[in-house]
Amino acid sequence: MAFKIITVDERLKCQSGVKMIIVGGFGMGKTSLLKTIEEPTLCIDFEAGLLAVQDWQGAAITIRTWPEARDLACLIGGPNPALRSDQVYSARHFESLNAANPIDFNQFQVIFIDSLTVATRLCFQWCKQQPECILERTDKVDTRAAYGLLASEMLSWLNQFQHIPDKDIIFVGLLEPRTDEFQRQTWHLQCEGNKTALELPGILDEVITMTADANGNRIFVCQTLNPAGYPAKDRSGRLDVFEPAHLGNLLKKIRQPLPYKEQEQSSGRQS
Repeated sequence: MAFKIITVDERLKCQSGVKMIIVGGFGMGKTSLLKTIEEPTLCIDFEAGLLAVQDWQGAAITIRTWPEARDLACLIGGPNPALRSDQVYSARHFESLNAANPIDFNQFQVIFIDSLTVATRLCFQWCKQQPECILERTDKVDTRAAYGLLASEMLSWLNQFQHIPDKDIIFVGLLEPRTDEFQRQTWHLQCEGNKTALELPGILDEVITMTADANGNRIFVCQTLNPAGYPAKDRSGRLDVFEPAHLGNLLKKIRQPLPYKEQEQSSGRQS
């Protein structure tokens, strides 16, 4: 196998897509963020909830079952060369889907997935129906096996989107508070199973919480160290702790060139 070294100049010329999740409470306006994106966008709608953006001019695909979600991830992300031909997301899986679905996904720069919370519910419902998750003697669901399959399915599905190099992948999800025995409140992504929520910050570049400030204005919380302890992470290093709740402008800021001093330091290291 021949390996290719990617130089700094080649890497800087390539525009990498942003992989992000935006979490927030009910009615915060997460779906309405679609209206702020300028690039061609495809919304993957798990919630049948585009009423708030019915005047939005973009394209959408409605997903109602987990097999549909897997097939669409395979079509958009392409085949995974590490898999056997009989596995989901393999080259054979992709080729069979592509033959039946001649859709040009290259026309979309942004894939907006609404929402990850509902996607995990669909996945868990499917997992509970699989033969390996049914107890033979009682025909009841083996909950432990179902949650194990859920973790495997969700991480494989997220991996498909993570490895799309040239598209922005935006997940949205519900945020819920939890109170421990010491009455301390923490914030968590609402989803089925713990594995997905635990692994997500390591998979995605950006974790953003959408909330409101003291004046009732919607804002993004973008850094891990924030006063309220909201889930947040900024791998780009370009975002402030708080940013205006405008997804289009946020994506532009993440992609902006490095500040002049950082460019000088980078140039000095190369020379």
